[in-house]
Amino acid sequence: MNGGTDVHVTVAHSADLDTATLTAARALLYDVFDDMTEDDWEHALGGMHALVHENGQLIGHASVVQRRLLHGGRALRCGYVEGVGVRADRRGRGHGAALMDALERVVRGGYDLGALGASDTAAAFYAARGWRLWRGRAWALTPAGIRRTEDEDGFLYVLPSAAVPLDLDADLTCDWRDGDVW
Repeated sequence: MNGGTDVHVTVAHSADLDTATLTAARALLYDVFDDMTEDDWEHALGGMHALVHENGQLIGHASVVQRRLLHGGRALRCGYVEGVGVRADRRGRGHGAALMDALERVVRGGYDLGALGASDTAAAFYAARGWRLWRGRAWALTPAGIRRTEDEDGFLYVLPSAAVPLDLDADLTCDWRDGDVW
């Protein structure tokens, strides 16, 4: 990943990142995703961020935030992955894998499971890393009660832990938040 340049990954909580770093991360994600919203950015805050810098410039970001997922009659503490993006001219060099290595350590060390919503183009990347496609139905616990989120079916991936058995064909319900609930 180095190739004569100074590349490094750091991990820090949102509260420990200065305004300039948060501003750069937000700008990066808006450049990477053509459908990025303020709610999406808010979803990436409040947890741990993995940041890839190359020669002092931010070129990659990912974060993991705590959520509650309901499965099999239990509320599970979930490390939910958000805002994974690498600058277009730096892709294909292992930066995304380095970001996920850092976040997967956080998930495995502090949560019952990891979860994320994957685009069609990213699904193979996550599957190759051991993330498993959730085959069951997706739901959300909304202010109006539990509601189906069928648009998410087939796009949710989980990183199971040995300590918490999961039935990948069962229903999975996420907690409520503004914007995209998953």
